[in-house]
Amino acid sequence: MGNRLTKIYTRTGDDGTTGLSDGGRVDKDDPRIETIGAVDELNSVIGLLLSGDVPEPLRLTLTDIQHRLFDIGGELSMPGHNTLQPERVEALEQALDALNSDLPALKEFILPGGAPAAATCHLARAICRRTERRVHLLTRSAKVNPATLKYLNRLSDLLFVMARQLNKQAGHPDVFWEH
Repeated sequence: MGNRLTKIYTRTGDDGTTGLSDGGRVDKDDPRIETIGAVDELNSVIGLLLSGDVPEPLRLTLTDIQHRLFDIGGELSMPGHNTLQPERVEALEQALDALNSDLPALKEFILPGGAPAAATCHLARAICRRTERRVHLLTRSAKVNPATLKYLNRLSDLLFVMARQLNKQAGHPDVFWEH
């Protein structure tokens, strides 16, 4: 691992630029930095979710997801570097199938909300979708690990199912959209 931060402020970003892991510098509103920020926001809201009442199996899954989001942030900070492996996408699919197996099939859209953990999970899902859009936008100007887009797409699905599962476990039924 690289150097550890011993001093949090460096003053190097005072000119509106920030450093990448490969030593390059880009503007703080560069699409790559916007994408890294979205990944960080997603990871932070998952941390918020974990600060509440989350059953241990889901807690373990979410903690692993946080580690993978750090991997993605690292990849994005080091152009051309791939860390996230396609097997991680498959692991999300397996978790998704397991969590969805005992939920009733949906025939209508549901409103985000319910128990506090489920509502936070829905917020994480929405942030995940935005993060996925940011990564997709970045692919127009830079090479991005294909597994990253797949991972984020599956992750948003997993967070949706996880929110439903958290509501079920808390005794909150899904609230269907009235149209």
